[in-house]
Amino acid sequence: MESVKVLFISQEITPFLPETEMSTISRFLPQGIQERGREIRTFMPRFGCINERRNQLHEVIRLSGMNLIIDDSDHPLIIKVASIQSARMQVYFIDNEDYFQRKSVLKDPKGSFYEDNDERMIFFARGVLETVRKLRWAPDIIHCHGWFTSLVPLYIKRSFSDDPLFMNSKVIFSIYNNKFNEMLRPEFLRKIKRDGITKDDLKIISEPVFINIVKLALKFSDGIILGSRKLNPDVKTLLKGLHIPILPYASQEKYIEEYSVFYDKILANSN
Repeated sequence: MESVKVLFISQEITPFLPETEMSTISRFLPQGIQERGREIRTFMPRFGCINERRNQLHEVIRLSGMNLIIDDSDHPLIIKVASIQSARMQVYFIDNEDYFQRKSVLKDPKGSFYEDNDERMIFFARGVLETVRKLRWAPDIIHCHGWFTSLVPLYIKRSFSDDPLFMNSKVIFSIYNNKFNEMLRPEFLRKIKRDGITKDDLKIISEPVFINIVKLALKFSDGIILGSRKLNPDVKTLLKGLHIPILPYASQEKYIEEYSVFYDKILANSN
C-alpha cells in the first residue's frame, strides 16, 4: 500500500524565522508525520531576513527558471532548499527578487504593512503548486498554515482541479491568531483570477480584509484545524456556520498524533 503524501505549506517555519506557535508547529509537525510513515514535502516563502549562509540554503536549478505572470508582469520563480539534519527533512523556499529580497517579513522596519503583500501571497501560492507539479508528486493532503497560504485552497479546487496530480488532494487549513488590520489592494481580485475561478468565487473578498481572506480559504477547504488556543472572535463566529470537519486546538504534547488521525478522517470522508 502506498504511503500517504502530505504537502505542508506554511508562512513561517522555525529555525528560519523566529519561534511562534505557527513556526514551531510547522517545524515539528512534518517531522512527526514523516516518522509515522507518511511522505512529506514542506514549503515556505524565502523572506529576505532568512540567513541563507547560516541555514545553508541553495538553489535547486532543475526546479527554478519558470516565470509566473501576475497582473501582466513576469516574475521569475526561484526555488531554494535547506535540510534540517536532525529531522531528516528538507524545506523548499519560494523566492523572487521583486517580492522576497527585503529584510523583513510582512511589514517594513517601521511597522507598515507591505503594499504588495497581495501579489506576494499570489506568487507564493502559485509558486508552490507549480513546483509540486515539476516534482511530479501527487499530495493526498495539502495542509496550509496561516493567512498567507489562504489562496491555495481556491487554486486547488478551481484552477488545478483537472490536474491529475491534484484531482484527489484534500485541503486542510490551520487558523492561527495572527490577523492583520490593513486592507489588501482592491486590484487583488483581478490579479487572483485564473482559469476556473469565477467572479462568484471571489465575492467573499470584494473587501480584501483579514477575515474575508480566511473565509475564502475555509470555503474551499475540506477540513479546518484550530492552531491557536485563542482565536480572533470574528474567526470563531465564522466557524459556527461551517459543515466541514473541524479539529479543536490540540496541546503541544498531543497535536502531532491528533493531526495525523484527522488526516485519516479527511481521507476516509472522500472514499
